[in-house]
Amino acid sequence: MAASIITTEDLQQFKHDLLREIKEILSENSGLQTKKWLKSPEVRKLLSISPGTLQNMRVNGTLPFTKIGGVIYYDFQDIQKMLTENRIDNKY
Repeated sequence: MAASIITTEDLQQFKHDLLREIKEILSENSGLQTKKWLKSPEVRKLLSISPGTLQNMRVNGTLPFTKIGGVIYYDFQDIQKMLTENRIDNKY
């Protein structure tokens, strides 16, 4: 196995490649909820539910919401809390 010499230019290129890959990973994951407040279509997409199901969750108090000027907003932390509280662990 031959030894190879690593130059400063090689290290600079490695740094640029690594930073580019990290930026790509972060941009891919940026679509995963980073917003604090979500609108109804975003919540429906996130939970894969219909508009009627989301409305039922509002009406029966399952999911808290805020309404401002006809637009309904949901706190992302409330969604996470609801999912955690309704988690069912099967012990088989």
